[in-house]
Amino acid sequence: MKSVPECDEVPELSRAVWPDLVDREVSLVVPVGAIEQHGPHLPVDTDVRISQTVARRALRALSGPHPFLLAPALPYGASGEHEGFPGTVSLGTEALTTVLIEYGRSACRWAGRIVFVNGHGGNGPALLAAVRRLRYEGRDAAWFPCVFPDADAHAGRTETAALLAISPGDVRADRAEAGELRPIAELLDALRADGVAGVSPNGVLGDPAGADAAAGETELAAVAAGLGRALTDWRPDENGRLR
Repeated sequence: MKSVPECDEVPELSRAVWPDLVDREVSLVVPVGAIEQHGPHLPVDTDVRISQTVARRALRALSGPHPFLLAPALPYGASGEHEGFPGTVSLGTEALTTVLIEYGRSACRWAGRIVFVNGHGGNGPALLAAVRRLRYEGRDAAWFPCVFPDADAHAGRTETAALLAISPGDVRADRAEAGELRPIAELLDALRADGVAGVSPNGVLGDPAGADAAAGETELAAVAAGLGRALTDWRPDENGRLR
């Protein structure tokens, strides 16, 4: 079996032609995000951008020939808690689970492995169910969450810093403002009952004040490094999660 050759750019599925994938060892890396409100200052595709950036940086840092191929992102997720705001488009957990299963079944006809790199926490139940199903069916599937240490919940300092590092021109810094500041554990019942709009009129759970691109770069680098190690080691746990 041939490996994807080393090159300066990350090998991408969108640029491939099918003969180049014949008799080749391929592990497909699929960013998964969401289209949902991120307060008055961040774009609705924030989670997509984060998962894409983490995946791309992880693959770029891998040394030597490797089998990983970056797929186009799956931009829509399970974001029902944000549907109180215009701009949110949610597939829901059931539909997302089906999409992920069918994606894995199809891709694994030619890819030896598949890993979903998740940028939105609300996608977790769908990823867990889908990857378990794929693994039960004999496919080498896994998932990896983009988890930032000491992160606030939504559209606060953490995500604002990440977007300032990724695409600063799309951050509306003049509109950034604090939202609901209580710990997420205290908000769970209200979030389940009324969604984010019921607890935070501006859609922010946290405070973007003090966010800067340098902090975002540090956080993104740490998560990308974690993904790179996980891809190299490839040791999915009992739930298919790479660590």
